[in-house]
Amino acid sequence: MPRLFIPPLLKPYCKGAAEVVVEGTTVREAVESLDELYPGVKERLCPEGTLRAGLAVTVDQNVTPRGLSQKVTSESEIHFLPAIGGG
Repeated sequence: MPRLFIPPLLKPYCKGAAEVVVEGTTVREAVESLDELYPGVKERLCPEGTLRAGLAVTVDQNVTPRGLSQKVTSESEIHFLPAIGGG
């Protein structure tokens, strides 16, 4: 099952967990699985059903433009990072 790494600001809502093994074949399903374990986390990561502004998602060390739609495998690692803008 994929491993989802908890962003530091969300650890208090996840009882201090740094990472959680979740179910799912997409990032969205993994977040929904996380929300089953820690209700309310999904709303903090994905208000209105989309990834929070200012966040990027990486799957297996690759930033994905597909966001919540990105496919994951049972061996995947999912991270949420602050998005970096260029200028």
